[in-house]
Amino acid sequence: MWLANQTLGGDFFLLGIFSQISHPGLLCLLIFSIFLMAVSWNIILILLIHFDSSLHTPMYFFINQLSLIDLTYISVTVPKMLVNQLAKDKTISVLGCGTQMYFYLQLGGAEYCLLAAMAYDRYVAICHPLCYSVLMSHRVCLLLASGCWFVGSVDGFMLTPITMSFPFCRSHEIQHFFCEVPAVLKLSCSDTSLYKIFMYLCCVIMLLIPVMVISVSYYFIILTIHKMNSAEGRKKAFTTCSSHVTVVSLFYGAAIYNYMLPSSYHTPEKDMMLSFFYTILTPVLNPIIYSFRNKDVTRALKKMLRV
Repeated sequence: MWLANQTLGGDFFLLGIFSQISHPGLLCLLIFSIFLMAVSWNIILILLIHFDSSLHTPMYFFINQLSLIDLTYISVTVPKMLVNQLAKDKTISVLGCGTQMYFYLQLGGAEYCLLAAMAYDRYVAICHPLCYSVLMSHRVCLLLASGCWFVGSVDGFMLTPITMSFPFCRSHEIQHFFCEVPAVLKLSCSDTSLYKIFMYLCCVIMLLIPVMVISVSYYFIILTIHKMNSAEGRKKAFTTCSSHVTVVSLFYGAAIYNYMLPSSYHTPEKDMMLSFFYTILTPVLNPIIYSFRNKDVTRALKKMLRV
């Protein structure tokens, strides 16, 4: 069906965010700078965690996975957007659009689950510290991370072929800067209402289960912190969890708006701005929020710079 769409309809046109502003050159430079920072900081964080033995703990194992997701996330969308702007060519092939869509869905699904796994890790560390090495062994961490990537892959393999199999007989101009499912579906001339309901239910499940895990984990974490007698222990526990709560709020807030609110709340401009936030800004914010203000990471970074 992808090949049929390619033959019958030709390429898509990504209108993007540059057409919405009066100074596209400045925005292009800004996005390129953000892209370089995100790539650099996430690669540095991955290397630090890999080479510094003091960071070989479950928490940093999951942060390493988060950095890998963010690195791939921003690399899927931004380079194509910048190349199109510089070359004054807004086209993207049907195959390229489907590939972009698959990775976007896979990485998004994996991150939903990974944030839930990280909440579980914090729950075990704070509520059951004596059993931490058993409950969060290297084998358990690998199973949790593999499960996150598997769920994301199922999401991508399930939704991408269905979305790209619809006939696109309207204008091929996508009101977005990458091939996001809702933006592509607007181009279809067939009835997509049942598929939209199916996609909505998938999104609810993909969001609801991790949110329940996160909520239950933090419920018990708060109870445990409340029972602590040591002020230093409370401060350490809150510091450990605050970064994760910030990342969860940013990512899930954007996802709930994008996929669970009725269409009356959406406009192409709002959707693009929100997608800009969680596909371009979040990968550059996560290393700062989660790691570079962490004493262990800064210590490891100083050690690496000395070497």
